Amino acid sequence: MSETISKEQSVLDYYILCNRLKNVIRTGWKDWKVQRERIESVAEHVFGVQMLALAMKSEYQYDIDIRKVIFMLAVHEIGETVIGDLTRFQIGAEEKEKMEHEAVHRILGGLLDGGQIEALFLEFDAHETPEALFAYQCDKLECDLQCRLYDEEGCVDLRHQEGNATMDDPQVKELLASGASWSEMWLKFSQKNYPYDEHFRAVSDYAMRRKLLSCSE
Repeated sequence: MSETISKEQSVLDYYILCNRLKNVIRTGWKDWKVQRERIESVAEHVFGVQMLALAMKSEYQYDIDIRKVIFMLAVHEIGETVIGDLTRFQIGAEEKEKMEHEAVHRILGGLLDGGQIEALFLEFDAHETPEALFAYQCDKLECDLQCRLYDEEGCVDLRHQEGNATMDDPQVKELLASGASWSEMWLKFSQKNYPYDEHFRAVSDYAMRRKLLSCSE
């Protein structure tokens, strides 16, 4: 007979597992050899994208359930507690999706509300509903804005990218060859590859023209 796990143990098991994300450094920053005393963790990205979602909802008045969006974003990276932070340049989309979905199903299996939480995760991953599409755009733009901040701090040297397989991507090569800076390249890359609406594109364009560090002064 299998031992029954208490509710207290389920709470702690889930918390401790998700706590790992505080120590999982975002792979993209490692690939690009970001030189900085502290580099963003996955948990910090989760916080950043939630704050970006609140600001985008506030200023552009999207007709969405923002609480649902924040919930989606809270759990959208939990699969990485098991599979790690894998980028599109390291693994195929279908393979990553399969691995991540299996991991999320296992992680949430110990919670009474696990099925409901998993449904929100899967809704986000499909990015078809208004809330999921909004959250997906926030997820992509937040990464580019963090990239812009690192670029302004001078954390990346494009002359020293030995072993960085992302440099071999045709779009990345083309954008860098055109004279785009590291962060400009990523802002333009996202505009080409992700379904940004006019508001997300406007913020992306604005970030490309401005020094973000001076915006908060």
